Amino acid sequence: VQLQASGGGLVQAGGSLRLSCAASGRTISTYVMGWFRQAPGKEREFVAAASRTGGSTYYVDSVKGRFTFFRDNHANTVYLQMDSLKPEDTAVYYCAAGVRVWGNASPSDYDYWGRGTQVTVSS
Repeated sequence: VQLQASGGGLVQAGGSLRLSCAASGRTISTYVMGWFRQAPGKEREFVAAASRTGGSTYYVDSVKGRFTFFRDNHANTVYLQMDSLKPEDTAVYYCAAGVRVWGNASPSDYDYWGRGTQVTVSS
């Protein structure tokens, strides 16, 4: 499966962005989908995951209550709605697909990755 993230940009603190990740090649309904981010000089970190149906979601503590992960399997696309953005959310955001993953999984546990999209939050 090929993944392409989009929707990043520059936003002021407190603002919102919606990231999209469009998949092609295979249906995403067979995968757990995840979002990760990587800030300059830091390791790639887990942000959120959604189960195959989207019925279950998991978030890192730092984004709980601010970010919402939802998926549209018919459109073969997943989304990350980011509200109340903070400067510390600045990073390149990546979407990923995995078969045997859940929760705060390591990036190496995911099987497929898309190219990232830059999110910059100004103070």
